Amino acid sequence: MNPGHDHDTPWPDAVPGPSSAADLADAPPAAGDGSPQHATSEHPVTMNPRTGVLLLSGFVTVALVAAAFLMPVHYAVQRPGPALNTLGAENGKDLIAISGHESYPTSGALDLTTVSVFGGPGGHVELYQVIEGWLDPSVAVVPEERLFPKGVTEKQNEEENQREMTSSQESATAAALTSLGIAVTTRVSITEVDAKAPAAKTLKAGDVLVSINGVRTDTLDALRTGLDRTAPGKVAAMVVERAGKQVPLDVTTRAGDDGKTQIGVFIDATFKFPFDVKIQIEDIGGPSAGTMFALGIIDKLTPGPLTGGKQIAGTGTMDPDGTVGPIGGIRQKLFGARHAGARWFLAPADNCDEVVGHVPDGLNVVRVATLDEARAAVEKIGKGAAPGSLPTCTAS
Repeated sequence: MNPGHDHDTPWPDAVPGPSSAADLADAPPAAGDGSPQHATSEHPVTMNPRTGVLLLSGFVTVALVAAAFLMPVHYAVQRPGPALNTLGAENGKDLIAISGHESYPTSGALDLTTVSVFGGPGGHVELYQVIEGWLDPSVAVVPEERLFPKGVTEKQNEEENQREMTSSQESATAAALTSLGIAVTTRVSITEVDAKAPAAKTLKAGDVLVSINGVRTDTLDALRTGLDRTAPGKVAAMVVERAGKQVPLDVTTRAGDDGKTQIGVFIDATFKFPFDVKIQIEDIGGPSAGTMFALGIIDKLTPGPLTGGKQIAGTGTMDPDGTVGPIGGIRQKLFGARHAGARWFLAPADNCDEVVGHVPDGLNVVRVATLDEARAAVEKIGKGAAPGSLPTCTAS
């Protein structure tokens, strides 16, 4: 808000009072030629004490309100961020660049959507920003601790966001190539063993899985195939790489929540791709662009535009096996997509409860749970699917 201009006005109680009849009557005669003299009475400028107190109180109130509006508060404000076309270029570089394999021209847009976050480590928001956010349906105001763990520095937060972005790009590439039948070699490492799992007696963090029940674990699908050869609670024959040597182990399994055989470990997969896929993006972190990256890669590796020339936005994490995962800031991404001109939006199925009732006018939401579903939806939209003809989010 631009400051206004002050205008000087006289105080109502500060005007000189008129001379009274008594003033004139009591004036001493002037010496001189006897001509009549006019007596005058000069009164100092005064202010009613009550008015002064009210004015002072007003100034103090305005100062306190202004200070409160500028005072940092422990909230974070999430606003719609920019949308970027994964099929396009940014700063003269293709967002997705493929070399060592045939690629094809594309058209239309597959927009990844973002959220601009104010507050948290290294920054703060002020009360007026919080109030503005409460009044704007496209903005979310949340306690800082909901987005940022206590004690995390600005640098640590940026590093974590970048790590998640890099991981999402690798997972998206693996999922896209696998869906196209292109072999991807996977190296699966154990990052943590559940202390309550039977496998804690034999497996260690840092072990690299080589095979399970005779099946080489060079893909995530192979890992599941090998595990399925052992009933839950039974012993699986495993080979791991430990300290540079292959070590055979008998590992007792357990049943997961879904009833399938589980080892009870956390894993990290790294991939070896048969050709180079570079995703070149700056100043954006986090894992939520995975689904749109995977779709962009598929579009560039297949003849004909997947979108049919249309603009389609979306969001969602992408697991290497093609699972679309939920993300934060879905409402802001919906508004950001519509503001960028998109009329279609791919939303993770697990975010549907947050989508219902918050879709801006003119935007059609399609619910997706896998990369195959997302690809099929894009193809149908490209061929002219009518709004409402594709699965959407409904209240649970």
